[in-house]
Amino acid sequence: MSHLPEILLAGYRNFMTGRYAAETDRYKSLAREGQSPETLVIACCDSRAAPETIFDSGPGELFVVRNVANLVPPYSPDGEFHSTSAALEFAVQALKVKNIVVMGHGRCGGIRAALDPNMAPLSPGDFIGKWMSLVAPAAETVTSNTMMTQAERQTALERISIRYSIANLRTFPCVKILEQKGRLELFGAWFDISAGELWVMDRETGDFERTSVA
Repeated sequence: MSHLPEILLAGYRNFMTGRYAAETDRYKSLAREGQSPETLVIACCDSRAAPETIFDSGPGELFVVRNVANLVPPYSPDGEFHSTSAALEFAVQALKVKNIVVMGHGRCGGIRAALDPNMAPLSPGDFIGKWMSLVAPAAETVTSNTMMTQAERQTALERISIRYSIANLRTFPCVKILEQKGRLELFGAWFDISAGELWVMDRETGDFERTSVA
């Protein structure tokens, strides 16, 4: 009996004979000296939109936080448990990252849930419903627009939620202060799973522009 799914063990074997074998010195250096990534990426849990794959990054290059719909809650030091806020605190205060990228993606299940007022909770705790309430005001506005198709509403809220999260990042004193000092920059991006396109947010207008690969 295997103690891990066989597909994971097979992947691990490929990793050890492939990437690890090619980058052994890099891994040993990271183990010895610790990590010092310059960029924090806040991304979705979705298995189709892994930042390390999309940005073709090597070990130690990105500090990645993933949650449902790549949301950042507002600063709230209330004594509760805050996974995303804890990771943000560590990245900014301990690792001293220079960049924070909030990266959304197309066909996001969390965003779809936020747009469907009739969607039943997956469990009595309704953790996803409560989490997605972070973008409830925007979801209500987008849903009320009868001139848009469902697909257009989905894409619109996926991108609006990125702007929401960036605004919430600035409610954290450590982020706001460092950004004002020019020591930290905030970015937004949206990945189209189907086409492989990366759309980057204009930091002045908030518009999303497709990145050229040429």
